[in-house]
Amino acid sequence: MFDIGFSELMVIGVVALVVIGPERLPKVARTAGHLLGRLQRYVHDVKTDINREMQLDELKKLQSQMLESARTLESSVREEMETARSTFSAIGEAARPAPAESKLGTEPPTLAPASHEPGPQPVPVETPPLTSLPPKFDQTHPVA
Repeated sequence: MFDIGFSELMVIGVVALVVIGPERLPKVARTAGHLLGRLQRYVHDVKTDINREMQLDELKKLQSQMLESARTLESSVREEMETARSTFSAIGEAARPAPAESKLGTEPPTLAPASHEPGPQPVPVETPPLTSLPPKFDQTHPVA
């Protein structure tokens, strides 16, 4: 930015010593250092804010791109769902039998459950009914 060499700094120092004087020169140098530090911090803060705003703008652009692609994806999925739904409903309509003329007294045929293997069927066993309780459950002898 400024191209100041060592010899030019020496000239500025000598002029400041003559103009300001030896008693006030250290105080002026300290004040100038503080002001220069504040100026550097201010410039750094401004640069940081500008960078932050640029990043925020980039993030907003990215967010809008992502929202747009999400909307596009959603619309394409909806279109595909509607296409599939119409295809399935067309297949369902084609698979339904034509309405037959009604015949009184006839029922639609029912299918019997198919057995996988022919084999012996279980035989039901009859058990005699209990007419009285076994002796240990007799009501006349209370259990202690």
